[in-house]
Amino acid sequence: MSKSGSQVPAAAPSDSGTPMKRPLRPSVGNKVTVVLGAQWGDEGKGKVVDLLAQDADMVCRCQGGNNAGHTVVVDSVEYDFHLLPSGIINPKVTAFIGNGVVIHLPGLFEEAEKNQRKGNVFDFHQAVDGVQEQQRQEQAGKNLGTTKKGIGPVYSAKAARSGLRICDLLADFTHFSERYKVLAKQYKAMYPTLEIDIEGELVKLKNYVEQIKPMVRDGVHYMYEALHGPPKKILVEGANAALLDIDFGTYPFVTSSNCTVGGVCTGLGMPPQNVGEVYGVVKAYTTRVGIGAFPTELSNEIGELLQTRGKEIGVTTGRKRRCGWLDLVLIKYAHMINGFTAIALTKLDILDVLPEIKVGISYKVNNQAIPYFPANQEVLQRVEVQYETLPGWNSDTSAARIFEELPENAQKYVRFIEEHTGVPVKWIGVGKSRESMIQLF
Repeated sequence: MSKSGSQVPAAAPSDSGTPMKRPLRPSVGNKVTVVLGAQWGDEGKGKVVDLLAQDADMVCRCQGGNNAGHTVVVDSVEYDFHLLPSGIINPKVTAFIGNGVVIHLPGLFEEAEKNQRKGNVFDFHQAVDGVQEQQRQEQAGKNLGTTKKGIGPVYSAKAARSGLRICDLLADFTHFSERYKVLAKQYKAMYPTLEIDIEGELVKLKNYVEQIKPMVRDGVHYMYEALHGPPKKILVEGANAALLDIDFGTYPFVTSSNCTVGGVCTGLGMPPQNVGEVYGVVKAYTTRVGIGAFPTELSNEIGELLQTRGKEIGVTTGRKRRCGWLDLVLIKYAHMINGFTAIALTKLDILDVLPEIKVGISYKVNNQAIPYFPANQEVLQRVEVQYETLPGWNSDTSAARIFEELPENAQKYVRFIEEHTGVPVKWIGVGKSRESMIQLF
C-alpha cells in the first residue's frame, strides 16, 4: 500500500515467470524560460531578455527573421538587434539561432551558433517582398505593411518545399547552385520585372560557405545536448508577438511565423515538456505598426502624447507606431494561447502625465457582448470596446525601484491588470535602462 492508502500495482510477470521491469521514464532535463510579446510587438521584450540573460548560459531565437527589432539600453549605450538574441550582450552566454529563424546571409557573420536546418533569405526574396507589396497596393488599394526584409517570400518557399537551407548551402555547392537557379527562375516567371543576378549571387554565396561553417551545428542534436547535459539556464527570446502570429494573429496583417509558444518547440526542435516559465511582455498601453484593426486606438491628442512620450518609432522600419489604451481582451487572448506564468509590464512611466487612464475590458459586436477575440478582421473593425476608467497618478515614476515607491494609483493600475488577466505581474518597467525594471517577486 502507498502512503495515501492506494494499492501500488505489481510488475507484470514475463512469459518466463520473472517480473518484468517497469518502463523507463526519461528525465525531462533542463527547462527553458521563454519571453514572448503579448500584443502587436514592440512591448520591450529585449529589455526583459537582457535582464534575464545576466545569469543565463544560453540565449535562443526560435522564429522570425531580421524583420524584428529589439532595443536594449545598458550603461547608457543603446543596442538595436534584428537577428541575434538580444541576450548576447552578456559575453558569457552562447547565442543560438534556431530552425524557425530565416536569415539574410549578409547578416550571418556574428559570433553566434547557427542551426543548419534554418532557411535562407536571398536578395531576390527581399525584392519579391517589395514587388508583392506594390501589387497589393495597386490591386486592393492597401498593402500589408511588411518590413520588406523578404520574410514572407522565404516562408512561402519553405511551405512550397522549394526553399533552400543552410545545410544545403554547406553540403554540395553544385547541387545547391542548381536548386538556387530553379528557385530564382520560378520567381522571375512570377514577377517578370524582377532583376536577379544569378551568377553574381552564387559567387557571393560560395564565399560565405567557409565563413559560416564554424558557426553551424545540427540544431536538434545541439538543443538536446543542452537540455539533457549539466544543469543550464536557457533563455528563449520570441520575436514579434501573439497578435502577429501567422495562425492566431490579426490575419492577414501578421508576420509569417508562429510567434506564440508553439513556435518555441517547432523553432528549436524541442519537446513541450522542456518549456518552463513563459513570460508575456505587455506594454502599459497598446501600440501597432502598420495597418490592420486596432480596437483601442486613439486618433487624438492622447494618442499623439503616447507616441511622443513613448518614442514610438519602429526599430526596423522607422515608422511611427499607432497608439491606444491598454486592451485586456487582447492580453487575455494571448494568455489563452501562451499560458503566461507571469507578465512583464513595460513603459508604465509613459502614463505618468495622464489625469485618467482607460482600460479596455470587453468587446461588443452589434450591441452583443462577445466572450472571445474575433478572428475575422472585418468583425474586429466593428467591435465596440467597453472601458473601465481609472484615475491617473500625475507624478514621475521613473525613479521608483520597488513597488511600494510607485504612486498609489499606479499600484492600483498594476493590480487591476493582474485581477482582470489572472496573471501576476512580475516586473514593471519605468524607464529605458536595465535598472528601471522593478521586480515584484
